[in-house]
Amino acid sequence: MKTATRLVLLLGLTLGPRIAQADELLVYAAASLKNAMAEVAERYEAETGNSLTVSYAGSSALARQIEQGAPADIYISANPGWMDVLEDKGLLDRGSRIDLLGNALVLVGQGAPVDITPALDLAGRLGPDGHLAMALVKAVPAGIYGKAALESLGLWDQVAGQVAQADNVRAALALVTAGAAPMGVVYATDAVAAERVEVLGTFPEDSHPPIIYPAASLTGSDSALKDGFLAYLKGPAASAAFRDQGFTVLAEQ
Repeated sequence: MKTATRLVLLLGLTLGPRIAQADELLVYAAASLKNAMAEVAERYEAETGNSLTVSYAGSSALARQIEQGAPADIYISANPGWMDVLEDKGLLDRGSRIDLLGNALVLVGQGAPVDITPALDLAGRLGPDGHLAMALVKAVPAGIYGKAALESLGLWDQVAGQVAQADNVRAALALVTAGAAPMGVVYATDAVAAERVEVLGTFPEDSHPPIIYPAASLTGSDSALKDGFLAYLKGPAASAAFRDQGFTVLAEQ
């Protein structure tokens, strides 16, 4: 009997303690990976018979939980910074870290497409009462990248007072899809999975640091499955799932 994949979407909430079983793997993954990892988990379970649980939240929230001793086996971050924090604290298995995926940053909403340049009247597009949905700009990678891009283009000051910050990028996207914000800054892969919103424009690559998703196994885990799963993430089945959701695959076997 095929084991059902258990997926937990965490909007910045702390996970309760959980002990993984011997044939079970617990992965902490950035919220923007939800759709791709659901497919990866389904394929992994079908091929191996192992049980995979994926818990999603902002990369910063997950990293803090790992620092506090949460029993994850694998961590996949939406930027190198939070992985660096864990590596500096000796919480990553030596030599396990890989740069797994790349992504792009887009402006989503409804209406006519725009060229995202310093000449863009973003505040005018929002209107006096409109909000720009973003992930937390000081903690969550999508928000950090988004603010960096807006600052680089000279657009941040005109919209800073209208930014509606959410716990993670999927929560920011939800504000746009629900009509609570006319526009949002999210990853290109989030837009692939979204309904009722369109990509209005793509931020220039040179307006923000490269968007890289590193993955690593954790020293707090004694799972015999973690090395094999990291290898699986670089394999053809996982790579196909990531590409289907719009990611650029950086590590591939």
